[in-house]
Order: sequence, then structure tokens, then C-alpha cells
Amino acid sequence: MKITAMKMATAAAFAFCIFAASSAHAQSAAVLQNNPQVLQMQTNPQHASQHAMAQESSLLTNWTYTYAKGELPLAEVGSLPQQVPLGDVARAYRKEHVNAPKAVMKLEK
Repeated sequence: MKITAMKMATAAAFAFCIFAASSAHAQSAAVLQNNPQVLQMQTNPQHASQHAMAQESSLLTNWTYTYAKGELPLAEVGSLPQQVPLGDVARAYRKEHVNAPKAVMKLEK
């Protein structure tokens, strides 16, 4: 596939038009002024003041709330699963790796 001189000239003209349009657009942007603007923070005229608290209201309205008293032995609750420490797991893997069969290299001619 050959690129003719006409196609090459058309592509170059198109690229030049894009370049010229983008540079003209960049020059038309507004020039930034070098005048500083002072930042003025808004003040809040209301300050915290001491006043009476609101009337107490229950959060448990329309709810049934039950509770029980007493102690329950830990054995009746259940036991937590015994977890093996991570160091013991690493030692077991290392022993397993040492005893694992190794690959044997065979040279075939």
C-alpha cells in the first residue's frame, strides 16, 4: 500500500489547519490580571450559649424490650474453636517441604 503525494499533502494540510486553529483558540483566552483578591472569612454572629435541655423521650416506643438477669456458665455458652498459631503452621509447612520429593533431572541424548 503506497501513500501518494496527494494524500500526503492533504494530511499535512489538515494537520496544519488543526494546529493553526488550536493556537488561535489559545491566544483568544482572557489574560489573567495580577491583582490580588483578599480572602474575607464570613463570621457567625451566633455563639454557643447555655440553655435548658429538651424533654426526655424514650427511644423504645412501639418496641418490646426484654432482658434477663443472672449468670450463665461459659461451658453452657459454647467454646471457641482452637486456632493454631501462625508460627506453628509455618514450621509444619517447612518440614513438609523438606520431606517432599524433589524433581530429578534426566539428561537424554
